[in-house]
Amino acid sequence: MSIDATVPANLQAPPELGSAELDRLLEQIGADVFERERDGIPPFDAIDLVRRSRLGALRLPREEGGADATLRDHFAMLIRLAEVDPNLAHILRVHFFTVENLIHSPFPERDRRRREEVAKGTIFGGSLTELGTGNTGQYDPAAFKTVIAPHGDGFVLDGTKYYSTGSMYSDILSVTGRTPDDRIVTAVFPADREGVTLEDDWDGMGQALTGTGTSRFEHVHIAADEIQDDGERGDRPRYTGAFMQLHLTALIAGILAAASRDAVALVRSRDRTFTHAPSETAPTDPILQEGVGQMVAAAYAAESAVLIAAEAIDDAADSVVDGAPDPALAERASLQAAKAKVVVDGLAGGVGWTLFDVGGASATKRSKNLDRHWRNARTVASHNPTSYKAMVIGDVAINGSPLPPSWFF
Repeated sequence: MSIDATVPANLQAPPELGSAELDRLLEQIGADVFERERDGIPPFDAIDLVRRSRLGALRLPREEGGADATLRDHFAMLIRLAEVDPNLAHILRVHFFTVENLIHSPFPERDRRRREEVAKGTIFGGSLTELGTGNTGQYDPAAFKTVIAPHGDGFVLDGTKYYSTGSMYSDILSVTGRTPDDRIVTAVFPADREGVTLEDDWDGMGQALTGTGTSRFEHVHIAADEIQDDGERGDRPRYTGAFMQLHLTALIAGILAAASRDAVALVRSRDRTFTHAPSETAPTDPILQEGVGQMVAAAYAAESAVLIAAEAIDDAADSVVDGAPDPALAERASLQAAKAKVVVDGLAGGVGWTLFDVGGASATKRSKNLDRHWRNARTVASHNPTSYKAMVIGDVAINGSPLPPSWFF
């Protein structure tokens, strides 16, 4: 890999949960977030703040330049980041997933250089998903049209990926494909390599600034040491699947916190109310107080559900030996993450609606952009439908059935 991965000996730890440094970073990130969201301005400057602060190294051990954060602290930080900017928090999903795999890699020496990159602030992105007839989450050679073929003393990558969230903001990409002999491998290489085209063509109603677009790879040269044979790892530890799913739920928890904050500001700023309202002013109106109270309580419940699930994922992560977690703890973590999603997704719709109940008709002005909370939460929730999660939870409760044998769950 061409990027210098030397970690300075005097490297300061990343900003930790509860620190003044993290508060300042979030304040900087949020300084112009309203304008970014309203005007469609990609958050390159905000990503650079994350890069310079090395927030992405939070989970690395201290001796490797990280903060040795627990997963509970990691997800608590993520909720705060999503409250400030859910697009930015979403962009970092693949990066944090990459770091989690590097921490518990059964090949620590092979992955040492990548951990050093993380410690320096390098942002990892990636492209996995392809359009086709295979079911979402399928992980076998037949699901990939992208080919990584031997070429000279290395390889060459050709293919097209979709929903490449965060890739256009990343320094290093991980791209999964199949070899001509039908093995699944992943190429890990600098994002600015010749032949790489990252398109910002995501047209979803929410999370519009995540760079969730199309990635095209045309005869991209890959060095031999930039190839990871996924067969070496065997099945991915299931807890990392739960980690990926809980990341999305944490985004929604942060969005609910932001919507509740905006609701409080709305009611405080209202100059008038209805003639038949039970109070002369909006802040003293018990109906509006009740609505805001419901929103604040929903945000609290969402955060609590995420952090309880994060503790279960912590237990699974702590049990990893040679890259594999305790199966029972990993299954418990996946089930906890699924339960959190069902709860939090259910809360999100009500909060998005209630915001306009307490804000009144003027709150629907496009200039206020308050519908972004509902649109962003609805878009995030759609990544993995709640109904299938609830179905599995019910099957486990009624019949004691095992969870689906897929890291995507």
